[in-house]
Amino acid sequence: MAWGNLSRMAFGGGRRHDPRPAVNPLIRVIPAFLVRFFASPYVAGDSLAKAVAVVQKCKRERGLWSTLDLLAEDIRTAEQAQQNLDTYLQMVDAAAALPLDQRPTLSLKPSSYTTSPLQLGGDAAGSFAALEQIARRAAERGVDISIDMESRHWTDFTIDALRRLHAQGLRNVGGVLQTRLHRTEKDLDALPKGMRVRLVIGIYREPAEVALTDKPAMKGRMLAFAQTLLQRGHYVEFASHDDVYVRRFLEQVVPKTGAGKDRFEVQMLYGVPRERFLADLQRQGIKARLYVPFALSWDMAIQYLRRRLDEYPAMVWLVTKNMFARR
Repeated sequence: MAWGNLSRMAFGGGRRHDPRPAVNPLIRVIPAFLVRFFASPYVAGDSLAKAVAVVQKCKRERGLWSTLDLLAEDIRTAEQAQQNLDTYLQMVDAAAALPLDQRPTLSLKPSSYTTSPLQLGGDAAGSFAALEQIARRAAERGVDISIDMESRHWTDFTIDALRRLHAQGLRNVGGVLQTRLHRTEKDLDALPKGMRVRLVIGIYREPAEVALTDKPAMKGRMLAFAQTLLQRGHYVEFASHDDVYVRRFLEQVVPKTGAGKDRFEVQMLYGVPRERFLADLQRQGIKARLYVPFALSWDMAIQYLRRRLDEYPAMVWLVTKNMFARR
């Protein structure tokens, strides 16, 4: 979910057609400095050290927990995939070095570790091995991780990975489900028992035959799926900026299940202006967490945002509205 949850290709053996859609020419001509201007409130800097400083500041000044995410997409070389793996191992160590009352969780995308992505007809070679290595290191260091859910092409792979990792005893691993997909109700049955689950509507544009296109319906499913998960003993991470649905989750869903406040939390994106609402949740004793993305360079962050603007042009308006909301 970075920004969403609002995330690559080097085949050997000669040249191959790259089926990725080209970025909208209008998005491509937006100056880099302007893209950075839009992105900067939502990205915690261009280094792990800066991201960790944001995590500490959020906890120290606002009492908010964090989950760290590396913006690492469009993998084309084995060297890029290895860099992402190395960075996540460093993120595990950085998180483990913090006191327990500041320690973030980590979110990671399977497509960050392969040059053969499933959405392009690849086989995701190397991805599970990377997830397993990170999960083991994190378990040894007392750090929780979550495997983000990407486009529909990755759903089976991701759920299978979650089941395999939990079968190995790696209970520090959580997952993410997107309520827009029609298949998600059945996917609830495939989750490892008691696993942490982040519920999101999802930002990936999917065809109508496999997903809802109506946002209120997606949010309604969040409430229904959250109730099912709580009743089955899962820990629920309810990720939404919609105050109405967050309150419905807290005031209608949670009481029906009898779940205590240690069984769920509310998550929002870093930079989205919800300070008063988050403070109100905390006064009620509700655990609140920010999803904090960072990059290894602003060039990477800008490339990421261009792709998001191409997929979701309305983001320009939303970002602008959020900026005025800060004033």
